[in-house]
Amino acid sequence: MTKALFLGAGASPGVPSLSCGFGCCNPNNLKNVRTRTSTIYEICGKRILVDASPDLRAQFLQNDIKYLDAILITHAHFDHIGGIDELREINRINRKPLNVYAPSYVMKTLKKRYAYMVMDKRNKKEYMKDGYEAKGGIIINIIKPNHEFYIDDIKIMPLKLLGHNVPSCGYIINDEIVHLGDFKMLASSAEKRIADIKPKLMVFPLTIIDKHRYHLGLEDVLYYIDKFKSERVVLNHMASECDYDYVNEHTPQNTQPAYDNLKVEW
Repeated sequence: MTKALFLGAGASPGVPSLSCGFGCCNPNNLKNVRTRTSTIYEICGKRILVDASPDLRAQFLQNDIKYLDAILITHAHFDHIGGIDELREINRINRKPLNVYAPSYVMKTLKKRYAYMVMDKRNKKEYMKDGYEAKGGIIINIIKPNHEFYIDDIKIMPLKLLGHNVPSCGYIINDEIVHLGDFKMLASSAEKRIADIKPKLMVFPLTIIDKHRYHLGLEDVLYYIDKFKSERVVLNHMASECDYDYVNEHTPQNTQPAYDNLKVEW
């Protein structure tokens, strides 16, 4: 059985946000209360985290998350990497470093912001001497779009995404899950790779309803949903413009908006 756990379903401000509150969202619907986006996939006995939101500690506590096998990062915005430091607690529990996979442009930011956690050839001896429980640690694994790699027996294909205001990528996981980071349009190579499979689950970011310079709007998402015909679609990364009931009513039957702690399995 494969499982997806949407730890958080919100965009960078969360909902309610400091500036807009609930905005267009009904404050009486608890599914409109959103922490920042992180997702866990359990597949082939492995647990993979996609993006590490600033709310990761609370999300882990709420869902009793005590171990991870690997982390995939889509891009270097703070709402997707701000929880990296929280992984030190996972290091302490499991007494080993964690493998983080991302393109070079993400790793450049991680090495600068979280230098005290990064294990490499230069500091591995010192790191081992101090112990994982003292510092926590991540192992950097640089990946490239359209170059598959494996986490044990799980195949991962990075996808090139376009149009966001920083470089961003998505991932095909074991030819059945497509998880897309923030983007405006898919590279042709990404479209072809998704079309070559029939996804069991596709995860799209729907930050706002209307068209935006750097994000998909609902009309764009509906275009891709119709194009790829995934068995199931989940929309996450929703800001205060995206009321749960409104999105649910304006999307096909195979599609649902995410909410914090949503579980999907097949």
